[in-house]
Amino acid sequence: MSIFEIAAALIGLSALFGYLNHKFLKLPHTIGLVVIALAASLVVVLIELLWPETDVSEIVTGVLLGIDFHEAVMHGLLSFLLFAGALHVDFSVFRSRSLAIALMATLGILISTFLIGWATWVLLNFFGIETPFIWALVFGALISPTDPVAVLGLFKTVHVPASLEAKMAGESLFNDGVGVVVFTVVVAIAVGSGGHAGEMTVAKVAELFLTEAVGGAILGLVAGYIGYRAMYHIDEHNLEVLITLAMVMVTYVVALRLHMSGPIAMVVAGLLIGNKGMQFAVSENTRVHIRQFWSLLDEILNSVLFLLIGLEVLVVGHRADHVGVALLIVPVTIAARWVAVFIPITILSPWRSFTKGAIPILTWGGLRGGIAVALALSLPFNEYKSTILTITYAVVLFSIIVQGLTIKPLVERMVSRGRIIDDTQEGMDEISV
Repeated sequence: MSIFEIAAALIGLSALFGYLNHKFLKLPHTIGLVVIALAASLVVVLIELLWPETDVSEIVTGVLLGIDFHEAVMHGLLSFLLFAGALHVDFSVFRSRSLAIALMATLGILISTFLIGWATWVLLNFFGIETPFIWALVFGALISPTDPVAVLGLFKTVHVPASLEAKMAGESLFNDGVGVVVFTVVVAIAVGSGGHAGEMTVAKVAELFLTEAVGGAILGLVAGYIGYRAMYHIDEHNLEVLITLAMVMVTYVVALRLHMSGPIAMVVAGLLIGNKGMQFAVSENTRVHIRQFWSLLDEILNSVLFLLIGLEVLVVGHRADHVGVALLIVPVTIAARWVAVFIPITILSPWRSFTKGAIPILTWGGLRGGIAVALALSLPFNEYKSTILTITYAVVLFSIIVQGLTIKPLVERMVSRGRIIDDTQEGMDEISV
């Protein structure tokens, strides 16, 4: 099938499933798409089992196999989605909570990576699935970052107090970029050492991390400033929308070519344009058009991404005999997330005031999504890849469907008990044990 035919199929299914969800299921849009797409996938599998002579499964999987999920997400959709997400973040609110966000997006990611990696290694080997520790750590690295696309999607249906929303949004935007860098480093160690750590030196790891993370941030700052200056000197809303689109696409391509972190570059550029750019470089008319354009693009691409997550069950190389251990790893990832939130907050508690009840929301609202699946699919083919894909997909589906559907009642219960206060005082954090 041609690219246009594949795009037509995805947009068409997104619209159809979105309509069915809105008319009958009435779930949040993206979660509804995952549920219906997953149900459709299971129906296709059932048809194949009952009537193997039919070619329905072959047709559907043929279309899906024509889509490189990793390329589509990491080298396509993600650039637009991260920029669109960062564009709507209020940097003044974000900045006053930057220390908590930074700790959770760095120290929290490292803690979660090692906890999940160690527990996964123990569980897999206990059940006779021999896996080197470094490859279990690879899984820990790809599943630890919360998915900004999924997390930001929560705010469309769940009312979260403003300061807590700033932390959740800021952390998810930055820990995604940091997480991809950590994943890249761990995979380099695993591949370079043949599965046994030792050949990657500390200097090489530091160089890789600095090139990816710091280089990505600098690139995003430069690109955002160029876009800012270009829009500052004109007042033509169509052209200024085009400038933001070109900035995103060109910057992400440059990041990929220079082996810098594209996600971090997009977040930095989005924050700059969304705050300084919207305030000083554009007119009110242009501001409205830019925000409407990126909101619409974000909604369309979100729909396609979550549709693909539901359909990918047909083509993801999974191991049915590993589903049991995968289900055991689901609570491990949640427990590790709790620790990864709790420790940074405990470190900050002597200098910050925290209200009660936000750690459970930060833990349960830390959704995993398409980025984790894309990273798992990007792994080099070896005997451990199918196991990692199986447990990754199990965690992602649980996260999107179960956590995504239950976070609203959790927030409402916490708020109704007065355990979360929408604190607008600058510098006041609202996270507690």
